[in-house]
Amino acid sequence: MNFTIRAMEKADWPEVGELIYVSINYWYHTHGSGPKFNNGPESTQLFCKIYEDIDPGCCLLAVNESSGSIAASCFYHPRETHVSIGIMNVHPNYFGHGAGRLLMNEIIRVADEQGKPLRLVSSAMNLDSFTLYNRCGFVPRQVFQDMYIEIPEGGLSVEPPSLASRVRSASPDDVDAIADLEKELVGIRRPDDYAYFIENQDGWWSGSVIEDAKGNLDGFLFSVANSASNIIGPGVARTEEDTAALLHAQLQQHAGRSPVFLVPSDCCDLIGTLYSWGARNCEIHFSQTRGEWSPPTGVVLPTFMPETG
Repeated sequence: MNFTIRAMEKADWPEVGELIYVSINYWYHTHGSGPKFNNGPESTQLFCKIYEDIDPGCCLLAVNESSGSIAASCFYHPRETHVSIGIMNVHPNYFGHGAGRLLMNEIIRVADEQGKPLRLVSSAMNLDSFTLYNRCGFVPRQVFQDMYIEIPEGGLSVEPPSLASRVRSASPDDVDAIADLEKELVGIRRPDDYAYFIENQDGWWSGSVIEDAKGNLDGFLFSVANSASNIIGPGVARTEEDTAALLHAQLQQHAGRSPVFLVPSDCCDLIGTLYSWGARNCEIHFSQTRGEWSPPTGVVLPTFMPETG
């Protein structure tokens, strides 16, 4: 098959939303799991809106030259320090025809022209996508456990962590400190993402920060609650104790829901605390990079809205 690569336009949102809905639900269904999206393909246009709000014009489509149908889509995010690969989907009708590889090649070209590394988070269960990224030069760097907790309508009824009193809601004045902390601990910087979350024009986002005894920022954590996405992250913190306090605060924002969050598998104390709160595992993800990478010196909670490697 022959494909044309072009940028997504607003008129493509319904078809891209359906592509995301069909491809992800199809993959999980054929691998013995239930659907990830239950509210119809219109709900998954959320991805188009959020990604376009933050990075206009940064979604590429592979279009079948014969039929004009969209075979694959991939969002990407140019940042000060790197380029991040967002959600990528290939329609089941086009599995194995090279549409995904064409999109990856184009985004690699963009990153190479800018002289920046590429970062992504991908499922360890999906060997097709893992192989694609691996062939493109991505290297797995860190393992994350996808965990979830069923939050009662009255909120999480567990004893607050010892540092809970140092957590407060994020404000616009925190954006630079948040971006600087992520640069210090992870080596990446993206203040525009955090300004967007805190502005929260659609009412979907929540954010918390934790301070030390002198009022300096020790961590932050955001989450999204929408019919198509209920995920806690992104977030970064200096210690597992800081992270537990931030997670407790954000879980309380999701009463009556079952939010998913990704936790580094080597954070044994944190994971033990989460198990005691009722957390369960549902998947495994890898953070991967193509190009320069330095091990984080803090705790990273990545996400898919927008993707963070």
